[in-house]
Parts: sequence; C-alpha cells; structure tokens
Amino acid sequence: MQCIAIAVALLAGPALFGQGYSVKGSVSIGGTGGWDYLTADSDNRKLYVSHGSEVVVVDLDSEKVVGHISGMGGIHGIAIANDLGMGFISDGRNNQVVAFDLKDLSIKNKIKAGTNPDGIVYDPASKRVFAFNGRSQDATAIDAANGTVAGTIALGGKPEFPVSDGKGSVYDNIEDKSEIVRIDSKTLKVTARWPVTPCESPSGLAMDTSGRRLFAVCDNKMMAVVDADSGKVVATPAIGEGPDAAAYDAGEQLAFSSNGESGTLTVLRGSGESYSASETVTTAPGARTMALDSKTHKVYLATATFGAAPEPSAANPHPRRSIQPGTFKLLVVAK
Repeated sequence: MQCIAIAVALLAGPALFGQGYSVKGSVSIGGTGGWDYLTADSDNRKLYVSHGSEVVVVDLDSEKVVGHISGMGGIHGIAIANDLGMGFISDGRNNQVVAFDLKDLSIKNKIKAGTNPDGIVYDPASKRVFAFNGRSQDATAIDAANGTVAGTIALGGKPEFPVSDGKGSVYDNIEDKSEIVRIDSKTLKVTARWPVTPCESPSGLAMDTSGRRLFAVCDNKMMAVVDADSGKVVATPAIGEGPDAAAYDAGEQLAFSSNGESGTLTVLRGSGESYSASETVTTAPGARTMALDSKTHKVYLATATFGAAPEPSAANPHPRRSIQPGTFKLLVVAK
C-alpha cells in the first residue's frame, strides 16, 4: 500500500504542487516596434498589450486580435477601471495619460502627467488612477471619473511598477533606491518607505491582497517577498535573469516572475515567510513582461525575434538588440 501511495503521489505531483506549466501556443501580432506591459481584464475577457505607439487588444477567449487604440507616442502600461467602464494608458513619450472607453475603445480624454509616465494603476478605494513618472520621479494622481489631476506625489527616486490593495494603499517599486513606497490613495501622502535589501533594482510588482504580501522582482535574480503592512522582507526566493514583471494568481496561490534574459518564467509557491520556486518554465529570450488571466490561470508573455545588437557607443553603452519586423507575438503558458 505504501508503494502504491508513493506512486500515486509522484504521478499527481504536478497537480498537487502547481507544476506542469509549459508554452501551449502563441498569438501572432506582428507589426514593428517595441513593447512594455500587458494588462488582462479577466472580467471583460480582454488583454491589452502595449506595442510601440498603440495598444493591441486581444480577446482572451478566442486569443485573436480584436482591436487597436492608436495615436499615441510611446506606451508603457494600461490600467482598467471596470466600475467606471474606462481604461487608462500611460503614454510616456507624450507625458500624458490617455483615457478610453472599455466598450468601443474610443479615446475620451488626454490628461497631462509628469515626465515619462510608466507604471500605472487604478485604485478602486479612491477611484483614482496613479501614473508613475520615470523621469520626473513622481506620481500623478487622476480622478478617474472626470480626468482631473488630484495631485502630484514626489517619490525621491525612479518609480517602476505599482499595485493597489483596493483598500486605500498604493505600492510602488523605487528602482534606483531598491525600496518600496506606500502611498495613501486619498491623502496622496507617502506613508512608508521600505528597503528591499538584499534585492537590487526592483521592477515588476504584484500583490497577494488576501495574504498581505508584495512580490517585487529584482535585477540580482531574486524576488523580494514583503509584508504589505510592516514592510519586512520575509523571503528572497531565486528567480531567473532579467525580470521585468511579476504576477500573483490568487486562485492557484502562485507568484510568477518573467525573466527576459534567461528566457524563463519562474513559478513560486509559499505562504507566511516561506516561499520558493516550484518550477521554471522555458519561454523565449526577451519575454520579460506578462499578464495573468485570473479566470483561466493562463500567463501571456510578449516577445519577438531579435537581430544583432548595434555596437556600443558612448551615447548608448548598452544597446538593445533589433526587433525583426512582423515577429511580435504573445506566448501562452498554461498547465
């Protein structure tokens, strides 16, 4: 009986421990230009993909391109306000936030932000959109219903990706300070500033709102798991090289890190103060940003086929590899 039990456990291992993820397919988008973040609207079954100067909209059920939002400069992120029927795009090149209608994708408003708005999040507790401005090192708070600027919050460093806990706190990684700031979404004050040592240069950020854990992915191949109330770094599990996005699946109780340099997706499991990688999925070089569909538990990663990098120069000491036209796509990772 003991042998049978062990055999059953081994066969059922992937199901029991959340393993068994792999690339199941891809969604061809094509075109030219780079990309940044992806946002899944699981309720309305849409995936919003930044691609150069436009947002590409993909139906999450058919996994087909169903629309485009164009006429912008250089897009970074997309935030969704389902309670208002609106979406918001950070247009970094034009220093603005673009509001659009979720139903027909029409642009409704263009709102002045700081310099180079990058990460963006909607906070339902305050009904405000927060755009985090990379070059002016501050955040622009916007009343989502009418598009007016409620205030600007100085951050004291270069912000990266934000999350909201839905209860009045917005968190953001400060990349060049290796810290996380907590903002009161109603008073627009920074209420805490927490170092994430030994994690260095955090970029992507995700949150387990129920378990009160923040997941920050860092340049030195580790994730900082942070208590969202005390700021304590409770774990630093290993991840891949070159991460740029994090995600948390509340249904599966798994965290994810998309690692562009190593071409992998790290799947992490844990609770309390114990977290570790349960699986490493081979994706593709350059697949550094992702979005999670909380309904199907699929992970979508953006990538393309790359050419050779230009020769380094004094003006550009770390040039990026060229992107071959027409090769931009999404990888679909699932169990």
